[in-house]
Amino acid sequence: MDKINLPGTHIGITPTGWTNDDFPLLGNDIPFEQCVSEIALAGYEGCSIGHKFPTDVNKLNAALALRGLSISEPWVSTFFTVPNMAQQTIAAFEERMDFLAQIEGPVKTTDIGVAEFGNSIHLLPISLRGSKPTFTEGQWKDLAAGLNTLGRLATARGFKLVYHPHMGTGVQTQAELEQLMRVTEKEHVHLLLDVGHLTWAGGDPVAVINGAHGPRIKHVHLKNIRGSVRDRPALASAGFEEFVRAGIFTVPGDKAGVVRFPEILKALEAQKYKGWLVVEAEQDPYGPRPPLYYAKLARAYLKECGL
Repeated sequence: MDKINLPGTHIGITPTGWTNDDFPLLGNDIPFEQCVSEIALAGYEGCSIGHKFPTDVNKLNAALALRGLSISEPWVSTFFTVPNMAQQTIAAFEERMDFLAQIEGPVKTTDIGVAEFGNSIHLLPISLRGSKPTFTEGQWKDLAAGLNTLGRLATARGFKLVYHPHMGTGVQTQAELEQLMRVTEKEHVHLLLDVGHLTWAGGDPVAVINGAHGPRIKHVHLKNIRGSVRDRPALASAGFEEFVRAGIFTVPGDKAGVVRFPEILKALEAQKYKGWLVVEAEQDPYGPRPPLYYAKLARAYLKECGL
């Protein structure tokens, strides 16, 4: 493929390939130090914050500095569609910003990833296809109001709220992504485009990048999908965890994947995207290949693309 020119981007990876945040028993015995050391060894600039990362900011800064890493984004789950959870969600977000303000690194941490997990089924052992939540008109209003509040708080402190559409939630499909963008404030609520989740949900990442809401993309997860797992008849009624354990996710550069990365990267180039490009693939770390293999595979692919 032609080389991609994306100045102003940073290449990161999430720690979920080593230890899963949704299902902590996957990779539970892999220590934090191994994870961040292998991230640095594979040639990444930074990573998101995983549940095994130190909660003492001084210890985290020391571990990152030792390896020359930055934090690409932390995560905050929102629960605005659940009654009486708005204030708790806002408090958790503000606490996260207080922590982030103290993080050091070559690249300043500005992005905060969020997704609405009120009514989500992705942690439940039930059919992902047959039980997806659909928000009511009232829930959409509550979600928009809550995200606008968080977005304004983030902007006031120099951060960016980036929303992550996610399988098994009320904002999963391309239509739902576009609705969320329409009902939220474009100055304060931005989009975390996870190309794997969107492809799995039947959406078109290139169309989103080229569409009306493309300029609101401020963070990108480069996640791949194994088509053979997605389409496996035995998984027709599977839950999210069962798909993950079966190997639904993989990295850019894996030939088993179906996500159209050359077209996606070209579209981002046309949009003059600036920000983090973060490799992500929640996989069983004790599958056919170890996490470091996939981290290096993805980094080599992105270098081949010019990144």
